[in-house]
Amino acid sequence: MPASSRPKDLVYDPTDPSVMADPFPVYARLREEDPVHWSPSLKSWIVTRYTDVRDLLLSDTLSVNRLLQFYQSLPPADALLLKDIVRYLNLWLAFRDPPDHTRVRRIMRHAFTADAIAEMRPRIEDISDLLLDRLAAAGTKDVDLIKEYALQLPAFVIMDLLDVPRDMLDDFKDWSDDMAVFIGGARNSEDKYERAARGCRNMSTYFRKLIEERTAHPKPGFLMDLINARDEGDKLSDDELVATCILVLFAGHETTTNLIGNATLLLLRNPDELSKLRADPDLIDTTIEEVLRFDGPTNALVRVVAKDHDFHGRKLREGERVFVMVNSANRDPQMFDDADSFDITRKQNRHLTFGQGIHLCLGAKLAREEGRIAIRKLFDRFPDLALDAENPPEWLDAMVPRGTRRLPVKLEG
Repeated sequence: MPASSRPKDLVYDPTDPSVMADPFPVYARLREEDPVHWSPSLKSWIVTRYTDVRDLLLSDTLSVNRLLQFYQSLPPADALLLKDIVRYLNLWLAFRDPPDHTRVRRIMRHAFTADAIAEMRPRIEDISDLLLDRLAAAGTKDVDLIKEYALQLPAFVIMDLLDVPRDMLDDFKDWSDDMAVFIGGARNSEDKYERAARGCRNMSTYFRKLIEERTAHPKPGFLMDLINARDEGDKLSDDELVATCILVLFAGHETTTNLIGNATLLLLRNPDELSKLRADPDLIDTTIEEVLRFDGPTNALVRVVAKDHDFHGRKLREGERVFVMVNSANRDPQMFDDADSFDITRKQNRHLTFGQGIHLCLGAKLAREEGRIAIRKLFDRFPDLALDAENPPEWLDAMVPRGTRRLPVKLEG
C-alpha cells in the first residue's frame, strides 16, 4: 500500500449517502489538505485540483487501458464470466491508447461532424415535444423526471440514430443498467459481474444481428455511416462496430440523462438563476455550460499509472488506479471565481467535464444540443415546475457518472 501522510480524519467514502448527495465539501478539503489522496477503501489515488486533473488527462504517465490488468488479476471464475464484456470494452475509445485510439477515433469522427449534429436538431426537438406532450396528457402532476423525460429523450435520440425501435427502450435500459454497475464503479452491488456479463451479452448479440442486417440491406443513416466510415482505406472491424454501437448507446444516453436531470435540479434549487434564464432565453448556452461545471454528469475519469513517477511528493506506481475527479476540479477556486456559486452568466468557464486532449468526448456536441433543447422546452411547457418537497432526489451509487436515479417533481405548483 502506498505511503500516505493524509490527515487521519480525512476520508473520502463515496458510499456515504450524504457524500453521494453532496460530495463537494469533501472535495474542498481534499483540494486543500490532500490533493493527491490515497483511498484505502478504493485502493486508488484521488486527484482533486484543477491543474492536476488537467495535466494528468494530458499526460502520458497515465493510461486509459485499465481493463487488461484488472482482468488478468481476477479469479478464473470471474474472468470467465467477464470475458465478453472485457473483450468489447477493450475496443471502446475510452479504454484505448494510441495508436489504436488514434485509428478508431479518426474513423468514427466521420459520423460525429458538426453538420451531422445540426441535422439532428429537429429530431431532438420532436422527441422532446413528444415526451412533454405525454406528460401533459397523463393528467398527473407528480412525476419522476428522470424516468419520464431525462432518460427517454437521449435514449430515443440514440436509438433512432442506431435504427433501434423505440419500443425496445425498456430492454436497452435494463441492459445498460446491468453494464453500468460494472463500468460506472458502483460500490454497493454484490452481483455486478453477473449483471454486467448479462447486459453485454444481450446488447452485443442484438447489435451484431442489426449490423449484419444493415450490411446486407443498406439504409441511409448514422449506423450505415459507421459501417461505411473509412479513413485512408481503413475501417472498423466487426467487433469494433459492435463495441462502438454499445458505446454510443450506453455513453450517449447516460451522460445526457444526468445532464438534463442535474440541470433541472440546479435551476429549481436556484430560482434567481432560473428567473434570469426565463427573462433571457439566449442564456441557455451558458446555462448548460455552468451546469456542466457546477455539478456535471461526469464525476470522475479513471486512469491507471503507466509508469512509476513522483507526483506532488507521492510515488505513483505502475498499475495503480487513479480517479481524476473532474467535478472537484470544476469547483477549484484557483481556477474559477466564486467557484461554489451557480452562475448561468459565467463567462470564463473552461470546465473539464468532457475531458481533455485526445480523449475529449466525441459526443460532447450532441450532449450539449440535447441539454439545451431539453431544458428550454421543459421550462417553457411547465412554467410552474417544482421539486417534490416530500421526496428528495435519489443519487446514483457510482464513482464515474454523477446524477440522480430518481428526481421527483411536481409539474404544477
